Amino acid sequence: MLDLVGKRYWYFLISLIVIIPGAIALLLGWLRLSIDFTGGTLWELRFESAVQPGEVRSVLTQQGHGDALVQTAEGNIVLVRLKEIKEGSAEKATIADALRQQIGPFTELRLETVGPTVGEEVRTRAIGAVALASVAILAYIAWNFRKVKNPIVYGACAIIAMLHDVLVTVGVFALLGQFAGVEVDALFVTALLTVVGFSVHDTIVVFDRIRENQIRRVPGTFEEVVNYSLLQTVARSVATSLTVVFTLLALFLFGGTTTRTFVLALLIGVVSGTYSSIFNASQLLVVWETGEWRTWFRRGRQTSAVAP
Repeated sequence: MLDLVGKRYWYFLISLIVIIPGAIALLLGWLRLSIDFTGGTLWELRFESAVQPGEVRSVLTQQGHGDALVQTAEGNIVLVRLKEIKEGSAEKATIADALRQQIGPFTELRLETVGPTVGEEVRTRAIGAVALASVAILAYIAWNFRKVKNPIVYGACAIIAMLHDVLVTVGVFALLGQFAGVEVDALFVTALLTVVGFSVHDTIVVFDRIRENQIRRVPGTFEEVVNYSLLQTVARSVATSLTVVFTLLALFLFGGTTTRTFVLALLIGVVSGTYSSIFNASQLLVVWETGEWRTWFRRGRQTSAVAP
């Protein structure tokens, strides 16, 4: 029988290799927040001829908006994110005239402005939503698994796996923000909450099979029972995830520009959620139930004691 549980520390190492670069990027402030969080103006323009982002950025720099973010899309559409400019203001008219003179005629498709107070509220609610979801998940799993030993541990392992997926997704976007100029907006929060739900759902399916096999008293140690349960569920988990991944890939490749960041966040989160439910949450459960975590600290104390 394939031994998935026996290689658990390799799975933990893979997770660390993926998470650490993203965590460093977050600490360095590489995560680019859109105007949904920071406040500012989103200006969408359609030029009559093709235009390069550098041309638009050059004009905006001349007008005192050198920190503006410029992106192009199909149909000669340009998305400009810059500090707040008000509709009908002299500043907006001056920038529009400069764009027309130096680049060419354009049609304004939309102008959306978000104040810094609204942006701060969105950010606070996003953090609160993830925290509330974590508490609700812990309570639900602890109640649902109350007939097994240490039900709180099941909930804690599910939350750790969930936070793993959140860190992977946010970390990847922090790296993309630095190297590809990708920004996260309010839709990104929606994607994160969806990833949280998917991750916990997949983890509960695995945990439920472990619980059923314990009730049926499948012979073997706890580690062997978990391994047996994983082998029963891994094909189902992977197959379910692949159907979602294929759909998201189609949306990412052929969908609209405005939803691409949202779909990419879902794609990363679904892949990470499938991995964490099989290779992290259940493995952490084994580490706790077998008492291996105690040896980590014991080794650390022994190492300190023999150090010169």
